[in-house]
Amino acid sequence: MKHRLEVWAARTWAGLKGRVMSWPGWVRYWLITVVMVGVAYLDVTEPNYPGPKDWTYWVSILACVVIVARRRYPRLVLCLTLPGLYAGTSLVAAMVALYAVARSRRAAWQAWLASAFLWFGTYLPWPISKVMTESPGDHVQRVIYASIYAIGPTALGLLVQTREALRARVQELATLRDHERELHAQTVIARERARIAREMHDVVSHQAGLIAVQAGALQVTAKDPDVREAAGTMRGLAVATLEELRSMILVLRAAGAGPTELAPQPRLADLPRLVAESEADASLDVVGYSEDALPLLPEPIERAAYRTVQEALTNARKHAPGAATSVRVELREDCLRVAVTNAAPPTGPVDRDPQLQLPGGGHGIVGLRERAALLGGTLAAGPTADGGFKIRLSLPLTASAR
Repeated sequence: MKHRLEVWAARTWAGLKGRVMSWPGWVRYWLITVVMVGVAYLDVTEPNYPGPKDWTYWVSILACVVIVARRRYPRLVLCLTLPGLYAGTSLVAAMVALYAVARSRRAAWQAWLASAFLWFGTYLPWPISKVMTESPGDHVQRVIYASIYAIGPTALGLLVQTREALRARVQELATLRDHERELHAQTVIARERARIAREMHDVVSHQAGLIAVQAGALQVTAKDPDVREAAGTMRGLAVATLEELRSMILVLRAAGAGPTELAPQPRLADLPRLVAESEADASLDVVGYSEDALPLLPEPIERAAYRTVQEALTNARKHAPGAATSVRVELREDCLRVAVTNAAPPTGPVDRDPQLQLPGGGHGIVGLRERAALLGGTLAAGPTADGGFKIRLSLPLTASAR
């Protein structure tokens, strides 16, 4: 039965507290103020009823009234309540004012100084000459009660002030945490967009460029008008696809892509097939290991090397169709080096026809440099002395890369 009463009392109090806390702040403030003023008034009038209404009574009444402004002027209110405490009976009003000073965002020493004033006001009798006539036991009792009345409101006010400061700090930290989560989400999205853009350029653009090159060659060499028309249509569609891809890459591209890529990804073992299917006069030269026994390097390094060769072959088909291209892959103890060199493009009808030029977004070399930089390597690209073009990639085989 006792347990049920405790549960009922706890639930009732929680419900009442919830309803009160749902009220507007100014309503709660004035409700508490009215209760405090009423209690302080009873504290003043009870010992003076029906006694004389002298000046000590009126300074005590003033102390009860001024606590209405305790939140806005806490120190001034405390000063106005001290006369009623020293010469009158306004103990409750002085304790309320002391609590207001301790709770306000002031220095802690101000609260303890105010506590000392209240302690002396509670300890000293009125008139002060009574101190000499009281017994030691009365003095001990006064010290105990004065300490309780002075330290209690001060400690409670400082505790509430600390609690509010901690609550404000927790809310600030929660706001910062939400902001950091939002920034992290934006960063993840930006990196994912960059990876998608790079994969679109490396994979889809590679295949679409190959279709456009083959269709262009067929359009130039075919003798049947229907075949040339069909080849032209195919090439136009491929070129339009490349243009759309370039626009999408411009939209998706963002800085800060991480090293994690989409799967599955090609490796060094796929280089012979890539070179063979490149539809270009390309040759593969492997140094440091055999094509039949390819080493197992860290996946990001193999992927970067593959993409570099793929991009270089695509550029060679675009800008130097028919030119001889050499791919050299060299494995050293400390690094992997890849070099793709194409000769100057031969003179032919494909080169002279501006309509057969394939569109380019200019992001291929940029993406390759980003890949190399993420792995701690370098990539250099530029024309050669004989009019060709060369791309050189160097990736370190460090523990971090593995």
